[in-house]
Amino acid sequence: MAAVAAGPGGDSHPLTETFVNWTEHPAIRYEYGATTDPVAQLNRKLRSGELTLRRDGPAGYLRSVLDALQVSIDTQMLVFEKDSVQARRISAGNPRSLFFNDSVSVGWVRGGFIELASQDPRQGVVFYMLDQSFLGPPSFVRPDTRNCLVCHHNYASGGVPGMLVRSARQFSVTHSVPFEKRWGGWYVTGEHGTFHHLGNTDLQHLYDEPPPSGTSNWTSLAGKFDTSGYLTEQSDIVALTVFEHQMHVMNLLTRMGWEARVIEYRRIVPEAQRKAEGDDPSDRTVSMDEAAKEVVDYMLFTDEAPLPQPIHGATTFAERFSALGPKDRKGRSLRQLDLTRRLLRYPCSYMIYSSQFEQLPGLAKTAIYNRLWTVLSGKDRDPKYLSLTAPDRTAIVDILRDTKPDLPKTFKPLATHAAH
Repeated sequence: MAAVAAGPGGDSHPLTETFVNWTEHPAIRYEYGATTDPVAQLNRKLRSGELTLRRDGPAGYLRSVLDALQVSIDTQMLVFEKDSVQARRISAGNPRSLFFNDSVSVGWVRGGFIELASQDPRQGVVFYMLDQSFLGPPSFVRPDTRNCLVCHHNYASGGVPGMLVRSARQFSVTHSVPFEKRWGGWYVTGEHGTFHHLGNTDLQHLYDEPPPSGTSNWTSLAGKFDTSGYLTEQSDIVALTVFEHQMHVMNLLTRMGWEARVIEYRRIVPEAQRKAEGDDPSDRTVSMDEAAKEVVDYMLFTDEAPLPQPIHGATTFAERFSALGPKDRKGRSLRQLDLTRRLLRYPCSYMIYSSQFEQLPGLAKTAIYNRLWTVLSGKDRDPKYLSLTAPDRTAIVDILRDTKPDLPKTFKPLATHAAH
């Protein structure tokens, strides 16, 4: 059944203010549908003998798994809040390490197993685990889906099986949350000037006034706890900030894709067949145009919390991430980081290049592109878009025109359009 919650402001957020359990809908079949996510593909290679994994020290298969999934070690983030299926193993002295790329997140706790959350372009996040025992060849196993969805299927995940980033004892974190409220229960390395955040703080003293001293601008975790077995001694502030943006946009894209699939199903499948297959017409879908507004607003960072001061990571993450591209004819990219006043140099999410975006149903992708053009061209003059300056809009459109082969022809160079 659908449930609707009132939003905190005038803006409508139909994807995160509604909840319809589509997991068993005949157009979705989350638990039983075929998956093509990165871990599913890797599993097939393991079973065929095309690929093998190697053990390496206390982390076991971790490094080999990261290599196979093309996940860089410099994405490591460490969380000591007991917020995981392996909660009993997690502590400030034994934090959970997380690594990620555009489509998969990998978790490991010293003494435990490897967890994976792999983004299927159609189905959303699919959860796996890899036992670290020596019994038999390694294989990724999907745990009982119901156990995973207790935490990973709610309003905060966009109403789909998705990813959550939390600050201890508070809420889910996206790029809209002020930095002074982020990273409770996380280790944070890197430089960030004098602004306060909740990272590196004993959870018993998280809200002390004045806040605990000595928790800022850590360049390494060496000496903070026994780091033996961990792949690095870093929990990079820039990687954390990118991760917080990315997880929410992934959830929004999944939810919009699901809504589009249900709409299309109801459009082409006869009513009698829909009834026989279990489609409940009282479960209402979200309008594609309204959904696109929420997705595009997030992709264009309209509610991004400004950086109080510049941030600098303690690893190669920022440089490597910014170089990934794709680049336009002037060498510009939507992955270029700013890190002085905001996350990205050109405020449009790089997830527009993800397999998840590319494989959206036509209804959803068309609605997003139409809304992107409405905002970037200046046709929508809502004050919330004033943060998108004319140079920002022009650069974003130029980059998209050079790097997105399926971009609609309506995206014209903005030199010929008025922009406020």
